[in-house]
Amino acid sequence: MSSSPDSFESIPGTTLFDAQQSRKGYWLNQFCMSLMSAANRQRFLADPEAYLADWPMSPAQKEAVLARDLNRLIVEGGNIYFLVKLGATHGVSVQNMCASMTGLTAQAYRDMLLQGGRSIEGNRYVGEDGDAQPHKQPQGSGAGRF
Repeated sequence: MSSSPDSFESIPGTTLFDAQQSRKGYWLNQFCMSLMSAANRQRFLADPEAYLADWPMSPAQKEAVLARDLNRLIVEGGNIYFLVKLGATHGVSVQNMCASMTGLTAQAYRDMLLQGGRSIEGNRYVGEDGDAQPHKQPQGSGAGRF
């Protein structure tokens, strides 16, 4: 596997947060930063659609915010360091957010981490012939709602 950014496409569930993703997610991440203000959190929780209307984000980004789908938010340019502010606004811990991204319950995710993390078997990369090797975590396939 080469070391170019394109090589990350062969790793199931991996989105490289590079300059392109940063530009794509600029307003999404700015929205998340706005949630550092208590007044903004209250306004967002009171009427999420109205609060999101003030932000020049794509419809896909706004839908992912409303769905609380972290995997989609990351694909849409969200940076996890900003996205945790969205989780905190909803009272969700980082551990629970990460668990939602893997399709595991919070307890199963915790247990997996305490046992040394997930196995590399079945979690590698797209094969030389272009066929994806099966992977155990349903990253990017609908999991990720917290």
